[in-house]
Amino acid sequence: MNDVELPSIRISEIFGPTIQGEGVLMGLPTVFVRTGGCDYRCSWCDSLHAVDNRFRSTWQAMSVQQIWQQVRTLSGGEPLTVSLSGGNPAIQPLGELIEYGHREGYRFALETQGSLARDWFSMLDTLVLSPKPPSSQMSTDWAQLEACLAATQGKPQSVLKFVVFDDEDYHYARNAAARYPHLPVYLQPGNHTPPSPEALDGVIDMTGLMQRMEWLVDKVTRERWFAARVLPQLHVLLWGNKRGV
Repeated sequence: MNDVELPSIRISEIFGPTIQGEGVLMGLPTVFVRTGGCDYRCSWCDSLHAVDNRFRSTWQAMSVQQIWQQVRTLSGGEPLTVSLSGGNPAIQPLGELIEYGHREGYRFALETQGSLARDWFSMLDTLVLSPKPPSSQMSTDWAQLEACLAATQGKPQSVLKFVVFDDEDYHYARNAAARYPHLPVYLQPGNHTPPSPEALDGVIDMTGLMQRMEWLVDKVTRERWFAARVLPQLHVLLWGNKRGV
């Protein structure tokens, strides 16, 4: 590969290995490649440092080789799962990076709200579609989410993940899941206390978070939504809102 021929990728941070803290790959050792930039502005975003343009100066324009050198160094050259996150990582040209890593035996997972479809989605090993519920103050373009699924060509493991803060979010998740009965569904209680983008040691309301978790478990079981899996954000329980874990 020639660095000059490849487009650069905006990177907010690269860190790990640590565990994947949520969803279908929860607990799996992972290196995270967090891209910069997002087409959404969710009211409860917990990664504003990778979203808000006022932090754009902290993002680096990196080549595939530069990114991969960091991933390889962090993993000690041992293949593992690389999580492509953001922001919305679908904004960035990540196909070459996925292809590059696959040649060395690494696996790739990506989480996106499903607002932008990319042909390289078919190269992923895991695609997490996380459309945003009403509490985010964003709206869902279902045609775009359908396009994201079509772009996978049925190749990666694809799942739905929803953040749930209240009854309105819960009903949104249930209705959305009914559109795609073939996709596994993961629910997680929302974290009401996102950190300041400048702070690396954001403190969470652990009592409130666990009460929300208990409420969500009770609601799912009481309404017999037995296809849904309710999970916490494990990294939040372990490290709060710190970045880089």
